[in-house]
Amino acid sequence: MPARAATQAVAHPYIGAVKVLVVGSGAREHAIVRSLSLDPSVDEVVAAPGNAGIASTATCEPLAGGPTDVKAVVALARRIGTDLVVVGPEAPLVAGVADAVRAAGIPCFGPSAEAARLEGSKAFAKDVMSAAEVPTGLAHVCTTLEAVEDALDALGAPHVVKDDGLAAGKGVVVTDDRGEALEHARACLEKPDGAVVVEEYLSGPEVSLFCLCDGVTVVPLSPAQDFKRVGDDDVGPNTGGMGAYCPLDWAPEGLVDDVVGRVAQPVVDEMHRRGTPFVGVLYVGLALTPRGPRVIEFNARFGDPETQVVLARLATPLGGVLLAAATGRLDEAPRLRWSEDYAVAVVVAAENYPGTPRTGDRVSGADDVVGAPTAYVLHAGTARDEAGELVSAGGRVLSVVATGPTLADARRRAYAAVDGIGLPGSHHRSDIALRAERGEVVPSAVGAHGSDA
Repeated sequence: MPARAATQAVAHPYIGAVKVLVVGSGAREHAIVRSLSLDPSVDEVVAAPGNAGIASTATCEPLAGGPTDVKAVVALARRIGTDLVVVGPEAPLVAGVADAVRAAGIPCFGPSAEAARLEGSKAFAKDVMSAAEVPTGLAHVCTTLEAVEDALDALGAPHVVKDDGLAAGKGVVVTDDRGEALEHARACLEKPDGAVVVEEYLSGPEVSLFCLCDGVTVVPLSPAQDFKRVGDDDVGPNTGGMGAYCPLDWAPEGLVDDVVGRVAQPVVDEMHRRGTPFVGVLYVGLALTPRGPRVIEFNARFGDPETQVVLARLATPLGGVLLAAATGRLDEAPRLRWSEDYAVAVVVAAENYPGTPRTGDRVSGADDVVGAPTAYVLHAGTARDEAGELVSAGGRVLSVVATGPTLADARRRAYAAVDGIGLPGSHHRSDIALRAERGEVVPSAVGAHGSDA
């Protein structure tokens, strides 16, 4: 189908026959593939490289050099005749996959490499926020340990030290221990062109808001909250994310409109002014401080595991909306509709995650989920062994998602499904959305701070 004909489906009744290529292999991509497969306008979904779970829903194609292999992605998109490419992870975006796909004349949902610097460089993101007058915390960009020491002393504890570049959700340390903060900074500075950002600690619960952007127009999705620390009660090191839930009944009224008006739209306008329009998902990580919402970080793609719960509630077919964003016609897309259900996702992680995970262990129960269809499993670090059995192949192995008419129902269904999963040595948090269920989340009473997950 010609690209222009495909865009007509955005503003008119769906006519089918749109083919979508999703780049990535995690649970986020599985969630995207699942939603696209439910869209009547999408005729076929191809994932590259995909994973063992995605393969049950979509055609999986290998990428010789992985998702950052720009030439391989473009060659695959051309070979299969895709109408839309959706780039899931951050690394391919920073590597310029979206630029190359668009240069080949194929619509792409994902920012250019230059626009993806909003995630690829925290220093760049701070510069854009300053120019756009976005409310955020004080920050010092440091390239020497001496500068880090001065910044830590100036801002005081708790110390927040972030690797300037991508770090797969593990580039942030929040600690009262000055020595720990310095050690993290030292490790980051030892990298080629190493730099760190030392930030003011922002108190208040954290909110993730995804905003779909076409370079001009901004359409927000439903806010979610994720859980970055590995252990219950937010103990242990940061991870890529151990669970999430939405909607957020405790969030202040008007929060989404406020964030779009004061953060997302000004940033999109600033990026357009700079000649690097932002097309894709602008992930706004917020702390709801006593002074109001403050931006902790930006990401340039859907977050994981928040995507799993946000898309679980999205009633509007996903394909047409993403195609509208990719082709600059988001203002013509139908108003988004949402299920009234709650959604909870719990990540099942491999032994030793977030350190070097143990892999190759047999996974059971993922194909026969307890509580289906209101509970289901999205694959992340999985593969098939020589016998065709499902085995672990990464740190975060599965995302178990459940929906329900109340948050308590969604939590109960999610954990019942988790209990039905077998993976030797695995671990998961038992408190995802628990404080929200108990009504204990108060915007100005809880400390939280982001990672780059």
